[in-house]
Amino acid sequence: MGLMEFARAEVITLPPSATVADAAALMSDMGVGSIVIAEGMKPVGILTDRDVVVRVVNEGLEPQETPVFRVMTPDPLVLAEEMTLFEALEEVKHKGVRRYPVVDYEGNLVGIFTLDDVLQLLGLEMAAIARVVEGK
Repeated sequence: MGLMEFARAEVITLPPSATVADAAALMSDMGVGSIVIAEGMKPVGILTDRDVVVRVVNEGLEPQETPVFRVMTPDPLVLAEEMTLFEALEEVKHKGVRRYPVVDYEGNLVGIFTLDDVLQLLGLEMAAIARVVEGK
């Protein structure tokens, strides 16, 4: 099983030149807490809702004038789509980050892997096992 069985194929992206206001509006419209910043299909950064608060609002920057490349986390750790879930979790377990772009063998963005999604999936699996054990 490859990592894309656990990752989301739909990734919300913006170019580095987009404004923080554009990013915030897109996060709100799509109901997501992060956006992958990409040049073409190559992930070059990630911007989270926390980044907007800490690096923009807290610093007194103007969201309509601030490009995301100034406040994004550059060069995010990316995961290869052919990784197994175990390999991906080993790669990220000490990073303190919850969202990771997934790339193909050419480095092109193909998905996003979030620890929140993995926890939800594991919860569903554990509930299914509990039903089997209980005989229901």
